[in-house]
Amino acid sequence: MASATGMPENPNTLRGRGEEEPLLGRAGDASLQEGKPLYHNLLIGTGIVAQAGIWILIGIIWGAIFSNKLILFSAHPLLNSAGLLLVTQAALVLQPTHTPDQKRQGTYIHLALNDLGIVCLVIGLVIIELNKFGHHGTHFESPHAILGLITYILLLIQAIVGFTQYFVPQLYGSVDNAKKIYKYHRMSGYGILILGLATVAAATQTDYSKGILHIQLWAVIVASVVTLAGVLPRIKKQKLGL
Repeated sequence: MASATGMPENPNTLRGRGEEEPLLGRAGDASLQEGKPLYHNLLIGTGIVAQAGIWILIGIIWGAIFSNKLILFSAHPLLNSAGLLLVTQAALVLQPTHTPDQKRQGTYIHLALNDLGIVCLVIGLVIIELNKFGHHGTHFESPHAILGLITYILLLIQAIVGFTQYFVPQLYGSVDNAKKIYKYHRMSGYGILILGLATVAAATQTDYSKGILHIQLWAVIVASVVTLAGVLPRIKKQKLGL
């Protein structure tokens, strides 16, 4: 196609991506092209940055666990980190959807990943509680435990609200009423992700981590910041009502 000057248009410009555009795109502009499979959502835009961060975090935790003798307690950080990984993927797979078909398919995958992540987290909670009862330990006393409990509760509420909003909107009076609180569901989801990462950071200060796992706080913070640097720029402000 020719421009007004008679010169051929740059195809990048036609797509809104000129030569001066940043490689990973502008904030909030990651959108899945029609016809592309949904798994592309996990990487497009700054998604690749988020993947680097969350997988580095998983590597740090799992590396420390498998470098020591495995015990019942080992399943707690393994399952909780796996749950955090899954809920992160659930956010990434839904963010770039914009057509009705993409949104519908993305919602189903988002739900499945979140549910699987919650299952991992709940089993992780059960295991740590069994361990506490077996050793007559204190419950929900450390900053890590308190943050973890808050994260568990908020994530369960988030999952229930998200499911009912989409599949049982009548509970909110009407479909329109249910849609009105979508933006709050999205906002709280990002907040819970940040809280989950903070919980992992707090875990590095527990006696078990300091005495056995030796996971460094700075390493967890760096991996968490990289994860958020990939997730947050892909937020579409219009989906938040902004």
